[in-house]
Amino acid sequence: MEIAHTLMAIGALLLIGMLADEIGHRTQLPRVTLLILCGLAAGPAMLNLLPDNLTALYDTLSVLALSMVAFLLGGKLSRVHLRNSGSAVAIISVSAVVATAAIVFSGLWLLGVPAALALVLAALATATDPAATNDVIRQDKASGPFTSILSGIVAVDDIWGILVFALCLMGAQALTGGDGSGALLHAAWETAGSILLGVFIGLPAGYLSGRIKPGDPTLAEALGIVFLTAGLALWLDLSFLLAGIACGATVVNSGRHHSRPFHEIEHVEWPFMIFFFVLAGASLEPARLWDLGLLGGGYIVLRLVGRLVGGWLGGRVSPGAGRKDSYLFGLSLLPQAGVALGMALVAAETLPQFRSEILTVIIGSTVVFELVGPALTHQALRLAGETGKAPPEDDTDT
Repeated sequence: MEIAHTLMAIGALLLIGMLADEIGHRTQLPRVTLLILCGLAAGPAMLNLLPDNLTALYDTLSVLALSMVAFLLGGKLSRVHLRNSGSAVAIISVSAVVATAAIVFSGLWLLGVPAALALVLAALATATDPAATNDVIRQDKASGPFTSILSGIVAVDDIWGILVFALCLMGAQALTGGDGSGALLHAAWETAGSILLGVFIGLPAGYLSGRIKPGDPTLAEALGIVFLTAGLALWLDLSFLLAGIACGATVVNSGRHHSRPFHEIEHVEWPFMIFFFVLAGASLEPARLWDLGLLGGGYIVLRLVGRLVGGWLGGRVSPGAGRKDSYLFGLSLLPQAGVALGMALVAAETLPQFRSEILTVIIGSTVVFELVGPALTHQALRLAGETGKAPPEDDTDT
């Protein structure tokens, strides 16, 4: 009977995903938010309708879905894209990360939060949810200069986030009397190792694309590259997201067929994303919102302000400075999920005296940013005037 219940749940989730997609197109609501709400309603926090053996697969399904997202994001970092907007991506992403960390730390410290805890929460505030942002872009069929820069930002944002997290965690350990050098070494290994792994797999993958079996790259070939990269990254204790992005960037810049491997992934990505977002919603704990208090409320407000200020400043000083949509970048970078939660667990283990505060704030604020963030990203794309402009997908090379 367990198998029967699981199969029924899988079928129902896929149909719910189709319904959410249709409602999203008719109402302009992000389907990400709709799926998370469905998962929240069906999860343990409310109706508890999902079988345990399906929710137990959340970690595995998350890696499968996010590894595909990472590969697709890497595909946005082509030579043409980097030539046209690479400097703007770098400047705005660094500005958003630095401003967010600085504003969250300063604000929490002024509220009386211990400096070590404020440092950790400031670092966690820099993490984003590339899956949610990328899905809103695809749902809105957004295309244009703003969208191009935003896609690049979410592809590299977590690289800066990991480095800032390492520095802040090292500082927090020093303030509490510990040795923080290990955090910096681990971040250096995770960042450099992940990128090297992605390039190591991406170079032969790009060259052999369409040659292993003559003709176009097959779905099996594309998925094999993605999942092999993710598996090796996890085995080596690296970031499978960064490795996937590096692999995708390498393939798009070296592959015989520049776009077709990415089209193959796009054709099968959506069912995995349905499972990911619904199960992510089921894992949320809305009761944590009541426990946030002044610390959690301050974190949410300060992170929002930090994102808006950082995006605006970066947009003003980047090439094409003075662009009217600069303030929209921060509005598009609010979703926060897996990476922040992973960092929070590391921080809670490293600083057990602040474990309760760290996990309460990050888990509670994730509920807010995952539900509100995609809607604000959609509004940013609409205000930028770039929704509905993407050309129809085809099978030709770019």
